[in-house]
Amino acid sequence: MSSPGSRRNSCRGAAAGSRASSESVPPGRRRASSSCPYFSPGAQAEDFSVSLSQPMFAITLRFLLAVDLWLSKKLGVCACEESPWGGIRPLVRLVEFSGHVVPWLVGAVYTLLRGGSVAEQELMLNLTLALILDLLLVRAVKTLVRRRTPVQNRSDILSAFFMERYSFPSGHASRATMCARFFLAQVADTASMRVLVVSWAVLVSLSRLLLARHYVTDVGFGLAMGYCQYSVVERLWVTWDSLQDLVFIRLRESLDRAYEGLWMIEWKQ
Repeated sequence: MSSPGSRRNSCRGAAAGSRASSESVPPGRRRASSSCPYFSPGAQAEDFSVSLSQPMFAITLRFLLAVDLWLSKKLGVCACEESPWGGIRPLVRLVEFSGHVVPWLVGAVYTLLRGGSVAEQELMLNLTLALILDLLLVRAVKTLVRRRTPVQNRSDILSAFFMERYSFPSGHASRATMCARFFLAQVADTASMRVLVVSWAVLVSLSRLLLARHYVTDVGFGLAMGYCQYSVVERLWVTWDSLQDLVFIRLRESLDRAYEGLWMIEWKQ
């Protein structure tokens, strides 16, 4: 049997060895491991344990969520600068920004107000209405589902302004798909332009996964949602003549009400 003194000495030696090993790690290495929480162990520690007593639907749902989380982790190779593909992160962020709603809305409204041909104004009018529809529907679904976004690098300046609390569905994916279908049906008339539009939509959707902004199911549902949104826009297409007629009818009704009000005032006097 070892004496109490030898056991205390061995414990002190083990503690000193652990402190020395932790101090031997370069400070930059420790900061790098903590600055990218998406890849740190236990960052996405969610409980997907199942029991045979649970319904088959619950077991299947937990299994699919576990696969979704695992695949999303594998694809988030640009989550931060220390990620495997962190060197191309600025380029991926640029692609991501090209699908944001702000530049699309500003560009569509500016082109609409600039005053080109009637066909161009009609096109930009429906594009503006489509973007507003997409923004409202995505916001409504996110508020209803309330799925939290993955853990990601929050030190980005742009991300601090455009960060959203909920991730399901991906607004970038739905917007890119809807705009791609819009341009394929209304603008793209050559094969090269069609390939360019489809490639842009795919890259924007993929950028959300590479940057770990969304889960795979968020992007998949966003793609399906954007595809269906253009069908609604195409069915409810607003022509420039019908808009002018609507404005003329509303203006005439307003003038009639104003005239009736003036006539009633004069009659009372």
